[in-house]
Amino acid sequence: MNNKKSLLRFQGDRVIWIIAVLLAVFSLLAVYSSTGTLAYQQQEGNTEYFLIKQLIMLIFGFGVMYVAHIIPYWYYSRISQLLLYIVIPLLLFTLIAGTSINQASRWITLPGIGLSFQPSDFAKLVLIIFVARKLTKSQEVIQDWKNGLRPILIPVIIITILILPANFSTAAVVFVTALVIMFIGRVNMKYIGLMVGAGLVLLMLVVLIAKIKPEVLPRMETWSSRIESYTHDSQETYQVRQSKIAIATGGLFGKMPGKSIQRNYLPHPYSDFIFAIIVEEYGLLGGSVLVLLYLMLLFRGVRLANIAPGTFGAFLAIGLSFSLVFQALINMAVAVNLLPVTGQPLPLVSMGGTSTIFSCLSIGIILSVSRQTEKSNEERNIYGTA
Repeated sequence: MNNKKSLLRFQGDRVIWIIAVLLAVFSLLAVYSSTGTLAYQQQEGNTEYFLIKQLIMLIFGFGVMYVAHIIPYWYYSRISQLLLYIVIPLLLFTLIAGTSINQASRWITLPGIGLSFQPSDFAKLVLIIFVARKLTKSQEVIQDWKNGLRPILIPVIIITILILPANFSTAAVVFVTALVIMFIGRVNMKYIGLMVGAGLVLLMLVVLIAKIKPEVLPRMETWSSRIESYTHDSQETYQVRQSKIAIATGGLFGKMPGKSIQRNYLPHPYSDFIFAIIVEEYGLLGGSVLVLLYLMLLFRGVRLANIAPGTFGAFLAIGLSFSLVFQALINMAVAVNLLPVTGQPLPLVSMGGTSTIFSCLSIGIILSVSRQTEKSNEERNIYGTA
């Protein structure tokens, strides 16, 4: 009976639970407000359709989060090796025969049900767990290139290369997150510097190949136009201009919920530029609260890494929290024109399917580390007082 009750309890870092709930509330409010035009285009004016769809996705996501936080986090270490052998062929299949939208082959559509998902979201999560596992196992030989670093680096390079042709920004998030975990895992800075240099050389090589044979990398033209628009104010894209207007007219307190005007003009206001809609409706204060929530998530992840009883749990907590917050900062930086347009969703806020599910799963794993840390501390206290 006590075991059943304990399964129904929400354990782990309560602050992270609160952050997740508040982000979900932001999501429901912003998605409902920003999908009005889309509802008239696709659902004959049924403005509640996308709200209900996002609510169902969030409920399912929180169910995944709850289950993930119950499972002891070291189980993810064991399964990551198997999942890595599934992820690589999946990414390769997506690259060759995936569903292509806007010249980007990012999706796999499941036959029969028509459900699409992005394997890159799955690959990012699996790689973070795998790198955390390998670093934990290799701490005694981590300064050795052959036995310590090479087994970690090869999967990172393979997955980054497979994601890169269709989704440069996700490939960058994956690569940078892996480097951050390696830095925390005491990898020699000389090797990290070499990896950064190798990454830049690889990127230049990809660009060169795309210039010679454009059909190999059709997305290169899109990347070039976005960078050119970003570096030349006179050529800024329509979506960036509308995003600036939304943010500038939001003021300190915003236009109030549901009063956005730019949602009618801004492309993808419910995903890529949802932060601009939030600032327009809730003002600088609302946008600041959202930024603060993500920064608090990162802070709790760092704090958890410092007190986690095992090295793997520490690497897992910092890697997953950094990945989520780094992606959020990229999305918000694009909205305020600090970065070129990337297409990265705002974790747990943007309307989406697999991105929402994998964001919830990532938070659930962080909570699993927190839950086991609390359990270990309780047992240590009991043993200490016995």
